[in-house]
Amino acid sequence: MSPTPARIIAVDTHDIRFPTSRELDGSDAMNPDPDYSAAYVVLRTDAADGHEGHGFAFTIGRGNEVQVAAIDALRGHLLGRDLDGLCADPATLNRDLIGDSQLRWLGPEKGVMHMAIGAVVNAVWDLAAKRAGLPLWRLLAEAEPEWLVGQIDFRYLTDALTPEEALALLRRGREGAGERTARLLERGYPAYTTSPGWLGYDDDKLSRLAARAVADGFTQIKLKVGADLDDDIRRCRVARSVIGPHVRMAVDANQRWDVGEAIRWTKALAAFDPYWIEEPTSPDDILGHAAIRRAVAPVKVATGEHVHNRVVFKQLLQAGALDVVQIDAARVGGVPENLAILLLAAKFGVPVCPHAGGVGLCELVQHLSMFDYVAVTGTTEDRVIEYVDHLHDHFLDPVVIRQGHYTAPTAPGFSAALRPETLARYTYPGGAFWAADLDATKKGHAA
Repeated sequence: MSPTPARIIAVDTHDIRFPTSRELDGSDAMNPDPDYSAAYVVLRTDAADGHEGHGFAFTIGRGNEVQVAAIDALRGHLLGRDLDGLCADPATLNRDLIGDSQLRWLGPEKGVMHMAIGAVVNAVWDLAAKRAGLPLWRLLAEAEPEWLVGQIDFRYLTDALTPEEALALLRRGREGAGERTARLLERGYPAYTTSPGWLGYDDDKLSRLAARAVADGFTQIKLKVGADLDDDIRRCRVARSVIGPHVRMAVDANQRWDVGEAIRWTKALAAFDPYWIEEPTSPDDILGHAAIRRAVAPVKVATGEHVHNRVVFKQLLQAGALDVVQIDAARVGGVPENLAILLLAAKFGVPVCPHAGGVGLCELVQHLSMFDYVAVTGTTEDRVIEYVDHLHDHFLDPVVIRQGHYTAPTAPGFSAALRPETLARYTYPGGAFWAADLDATKKGHAA
């Protein structure tokens, strides 16, 4: 009698919030008081190996419960799934989730529901990598190109990237992949840091953290801009005086401006030699980005953390609207959609510098960039992963930075698992931290 196949037996969700607004960590022109949060999902199985799949969608506080509810709505697609079949071909789940004829109306392929799909799909890839005994970047980099192409949804892309072209890119990427893996394990992947540049920090804190970033080996920092031009000029002057002329300084407007305003503001900051202007206008405005790029060169235009899906990335590339692609591991529909975006960027010759300015995003996106280096582009030139220096201690496999580089993860999985004590303390509203905080607030109002 054959053994009963292992299956997914539970889908647990958690509303996790951290009080980052108290110190203005993460503050920018559009989001002045973020509480970094995760709509967190755990796929539990009855497999003998005991492995679980972990994933999340990143939010910044209020509304995280809506994101959790969206993940809960996908539970029926997951419970009872055969584990061996799911891990051998995760694309089957992707097709089922994206193709749900009723849930699809809530997107399609955008917004809260698409981010929920991304969280669940990433959890499946975390589980697949754990069962293979590999960190996700190695699972992807060592996979057969034909299998990887089969994981990608090429709908709406073939006017810019066909499966045959993707296969050719991946086959070419296998040349020298072993040497690049060894180099990555030895040296790591270049990073830049946003930690000095949050908009709510005063000049002393900006100066202190910028100096520390240079001392720690970072060759690029980023400042948030866009609330007040005079303040931005002053802050850019302070940062440039600290880091000197040879360290790159990017600036990030977080979608604050109209097109004309973006052009005027970026030109006003050009004296400080910004490397790129990030999210200068609405992430949906493809032609606006193209106009800004033409007007502000040689300052580069970067965007992507709020781009809904692979189709918008395709059009941004086709329109010549950006110089830097910024993927986000938790914004689009998970690993396979990010594979499509990486291959589109490679086809158009545009470097990818991922967004990672949020809880757990550094942990996730490092795997995608490392795969891109080993198995697609073969280079880290003009490519860096964003790094922020808070909340990593809540993860079982946190990022490690050495001399301005991400150390390549070696633990199996997608580095997505939060510590049990973090769940107990920061689940909202009943976790130990929030329960005490809400109790203190009630007592304050009563007094």
